[in-house]
Amino acid sequence: MERRVVFAGWMLPALLLTPQLLVTFVFFFWPAGQAIVQSALGGDAFGLSTRFVGAANFADLFADPDYLDSFGITALFSIAVAFLALAPGLLLAVMADRVVRGAAFYKTVLLAPYAIAPAIAGVLWMFLFNPTIGVLAAGLRWLGLDWNYLLNGKQALLLVILAAAWKQISYNFLFFLAGLQAIPASLIEASAIDGATPRRRFWTIVFPLLAPTSFFLIVVNMVYAFFDTFGVVHNVTQGGPAKATEILVYKVWYDGVVALDLGGSAAQSVVLMAIVIGLTAIQFRFIERRVHYA
Repeated sequence: MERRVVFAGWMLPALLLTPQLLVTFVFFFWPAGQAIVQSALGGDAFGLSTRFVGAANFADLFADPDYLDSFGITALFSIAVAFLALAPGLLLAVMADRVVRGAAFYKTVLLAPYAIAPAIAGVLWMFLFNPTIGVLAAGLRWLGLDWNYLLNGKQALLLVILAAAWKQISYNFLFFLAGLQAIPASLIEASAIDGATPRRRFWTIVFPLLAPTSFFLIVVNMVYAFFDTFGVVHNVTQGGPAKATEILVYKVWYDGVVALDLGGSAAQSVVLMAIVIGLTAIQFRFIERRVHYA
């Protein structure tokens, strides 16, 4: 029988919800409202005055070929980061779930990268693959690969994808491991008795039962790729070379802070927010249909 907590009045629930609602308002609704207002304003060259320009900032955005190119770069970047972070996370979780001796040590080591900030993760990968002093870059040159992400846009994009995905693997590993440990052992044992091979048991029993966890992580990783990877791009490539790694969130910062186009930057942030909200809604609308909760 399910036990539910019942409050005698509304004061205590309201008091308990107030801190979370306050944080949500201050760090989400207030900045989002300011961005919407700023996106309809334009300033002079010296930033001394502003005027209402309506949708002119949005029209200028979608007439800018560089901004349109950043859409394709961001789409490729986000899909690649999500896949490269989810697949190894699931593999490591399956392997760690089978470890008997030293399981706590393995899990601790695999969770360590999650404690590293995205900016620090970007710096680590930058030093490893630096064409001048990087150890791994030297190894690639020894293998005959002409590696120089400072001049090659495809190599630069690959590098920031790997750095961003590596940072997120530990997060996915933690949730997949929790999902694996929540699967009743009796189901696995029954399928083993019926003669199912380990591979068949995984694809027919384990993986379908991980559907809720996988769906949640797809949404989280897409949002991560759109927003939280700014530090990786900024510290590794600064959007270059030739804007080959200029994803949407980085372009918002560059146009607002460096180019001082506050109206255009605010319009970009509104578009980015709408894209993420739309993607999340689509995922909940269509992908969740294939999710089966036990």
